[in-house]
Amino acid sequence: MAYPRDLSIADAIKRYGLPKSHKVHWSATRKADVVRAVHDRVISFHEARSRYLLSRSEFEEWERDYNATSRSGAVRAATLEDA
Repeated sequence: MAYPRDLSIADAIKRYGLPKSHKVHWSATRKADVVRAVHDRVISFHEARSRYLLSRSEFEEWERDYNATSRSGAVRAATLEDA
């Protein structure tokens, strides 16, 4: 369990603004939210896979997109700070 023992998985998902189930439109933002939640240990990788019916390769694709977006955002922010 990645979330605190006194917090249910439902409460962790609600606090982080994650979808309750896999029955949503998976926008880039929602995908990034799930990846971020796993990285921040709000939910476990296995919980995300089970709850959102993700294959390992699908989650890894979401993760690559998230990392690419995060890096490009960091580069833009650094460029703006230098200007």
